[in-house]
Amino acid sequence: MTETANAATATSGDKTRKRLFIKTYGCQMNVYDSERMRDLLTPLGYEPAEAPEGADLVILNTCHIREKAAEKVYSELGRLRPLKEEKAAAGGAMTIAVAGCVAQAEGAEIRARAPVVDLVVGPQAYHKLPEFIANVHRGRGEALQTEFEVEDKFDALAAPARQIEGYSAFVTVQEGCDKFCTFCVVPYTRGAEWSRAVDQVTAEVRALAAQGVREVTLLGQNVNAYHGAPPAGREADGPWGLARLVRHLARIDGLERIRFTTSHPGDMDDDLIAAFADTPALMPYFHLPVQSGSDRILKAMNRRHTAADYLAIIERLRAARPDIAISGDMIVGFPGETEADFEATMELARAVNYAACFSFKYSRRPGTPGAAMAGQVDEAVKHERLLRLQALLGAQQEAFNASMTGRRLPVLFERAGRNHGQIAGRSPYLQAVHCDGPDRLIGQIAQVEITGASRNALSARLVPEETRAA
Repeated sequence: MTETANAATATSGDKTRKRLFIKTYGCQMNVYDSERMRDLLTPLGYEPAEAPEGADLVILNTCHIREKAAEKVYSELGRLRPLKEEKAAAGGAMTIAVAGCVAQAEGAEIRARAPVVDLVVGPQAYHKLPEFIANVHRGRGEALQTEFEVEDKFDALAAPARQIEGYSAFVTVQEGCDKFCTFCVVPYTRGAEWSRAVDQVTAEVRALAAQGVREVTLLGQNVNAYHGAPPAGREADGPWGLARLVRHLARIDGLERIRFTTSHPGDMDDDLIAAFADTPALMPYFHLPVQSGSDRILKAMNRRHTAADYLAIIERLRAARPDIAISGDMIVGFPGETEADFEATMELARAVNYAACFSFKYSRRPGTPGAAMAGQVDEAVKHERLLRLQALLGAQQEAFNASMTGRRLPVLFERAGRNHGQIAGRSPYLQAVHCDGPDRLIGQIAQVEITGASRNALSARLVPEETRAA
């Protein structure tokens, strides 16, 4: 689990300044949601707090995917309690809110176990935060809001006020999941699949491009299930799929790169595969979780695809875009997994030859069918299998990066590097790239020649401008 801290930037003229600290756990969608909460609270007079000490409002934006996610939240609440007591003793007040997927899954339990919490709010009620906080301050009203109100949320958050400091940004276009994989809590914490309207997404991306953003990553729990309402005046089109949305966004001035994540094999269609061939702005990097190479385990997981189905999709993608890089997710040790099942996962990984792949030990999630299944795999067995899988995947990633050596690639430079005179950015394949170069190239795409590679990054030299077209 990754953890980041976000601080609100105030623009209000209110003389009574308040301090906001948001701690974000987990996925990119949570990072995006934290930014939107910050936007909502800025007009109320909240300004940056680099740490919870001294903050008037602390929000823990939680994730329920990783192991012991809820316990990490309770541990953090334990650290916040004396800070809240100190502030109260000094005549002030600290409001503590728990947001996100842990809030959705365990809202009532959070209030019972951690009385220090003033407000629990699920992912679909963020747009009501100002109202909830006002109610807390008045000592009345709802303190627990975890109902699914997806349409209201998207409508209320249609006009973001984000001030982007970098050159890439995340944009949520789809939320929720209807797949009900037996290991996953997302359908219970994010609700049913719902897509933002094309006009809403377009307005947000245009605003980002106007601020200098050159790359957007479209986010969704099942982003390729996107089915947004068409642009105004084109209602006869019916809902647009992700491929049509990508082509539409690719026409926005200033936007040069588009990515999307995360996808489900069951939602891949011919049009989205074709978009990789006919839309230059769509980067040749595709993240498609498979979870297992064993059809027996895939059925137990309720994945609704077979290993052969998955491999056929990869083959079609590579036919459409031969240079595409494939990444994925794999789980080892799902209940009932035998050594033969695990070897099927290894075989699938060898067949795909991933550019990158995330791998995890299965861990029980309360309330999911997998948690109650017979045949839970011993932790030592899971650990040993994970090490074997990660050794294979790591070697594949190193080989993919090494294959870049000597190639010329366009790199979007996003920041200064660690060393003096160095700049850093991302390749089309999402690899980190470092090279010597002037700061004026930050925010620009420039050609480089790859001179070296490791598992996690590429080193390069700038191609002289006069030879870049060669």
